[in-house]
Amino acid sequence: MQGVKQLPAASKRQKNVTPGYRLRNFRENFPYLTMILPAVLVVFLFNYLPIYGVLIAFQDFMPGDKILSDTTIWVGFENFARFFNDVQFWPLMKNTFILCIVGFVIGFPLPIIVSLALNALKRKKTGKVFQTIYTAPHFISLVVLVGMLQLFFGRYGLVNNIAASLGAERVSYFLESSAFRPLYILSSNWQDFGWSAVIYIAALSNVDPVQHEAAMIDGASRFQRVLHVDIPAIMPMISVMLIMSIGGLMGVGYEKALLMQTDGNLAVSELIATYVYKRGLTGVPDQAYATAIGLFNSVINVVLLIIANTTSKRFSENSLW
Repeated sequence: MQGVKQLPAASKRQKNVTPGYRLRNFRENFPYLTMILPAVLVVFLFNYLPIYGVLIAFQDFMPGDKILSDTTIWVGFENFARFFNDVQFWPLMKNTFILCIVGFVIGFPLPIIVSLALNALKRKKTGKVFQTIYTAPHFISLVVLVGMLQLFFGRYGLVNNIAASLGAERVSYFLESSAFRPLYILSSNWQDFGWSAVIYIAALSNVDPVQHEAAMIDGASRFQRVLHVDIPAIMPMISVMLIMSIGGLMGVGYEKALLMQTDGNLAVSELIATYVYKRGLTGVPDQAYATAIGLFNSVINVVLLIIANTTSKRFSENSLW
């Protein structure tokens, strides 16, 4: 009897895959497909098409050479071996790893805490004002951001002026290696946490108010409701964002580090990304070597992404695939 009951559903599924259904479905979704087409083209042109250039990591490539031709010289993993034997290898790995790990530990929970705090405000208009204030720094360019840091922490900046008025000596923070990481990490989190919080605020807006009412009837405090209602509701989003953050852990960009880099902090500010930029685009370009370093860094990110996704899938129902 159970099999007989399932026949209509199976018949319906079989009917849905007819050519007429596909054409009708395409026509219904055509406006939406048209809307996403520009984004698909941008991703294809700037994310997928350049993958072809990865081949030069395995070549003795010089600027002006064709990537694939009869004169192409293939060197296998020689460029990778050069990087592993480079005196800069371990300092670069250390600097990048420390900057990314500390930034992740501080930056990942911050938007979650902020979104929970804003959601707990009784006056929603006040929450929207704070949300706007927190989100605004995201739209500041990195050049302007580093300029702001110079105004505040330069030798004759605001912080030093206040310190000098109190009798302390002026400190050139941008020349101090010990100041680079705190300035970089704190300014990055200040710029990004508000924008990241928008995702969690959107997820919290879908929480059923009935759950909060039931918890209040049971005598739950505001903190207990956050702990047992809000956080479980956004846990799938937290898991996905955690996986994506771990997957891009070593993907720190070169722009900000390069703008903040000085001779005094070079020992800690030289990252994989800045080294790739210098070796590939400045001086005598060694693009094959720079591509090999960048590819190695990307492989690390892919491995971290797979590990994070597999772990999340094993211990929870949330994963990217």
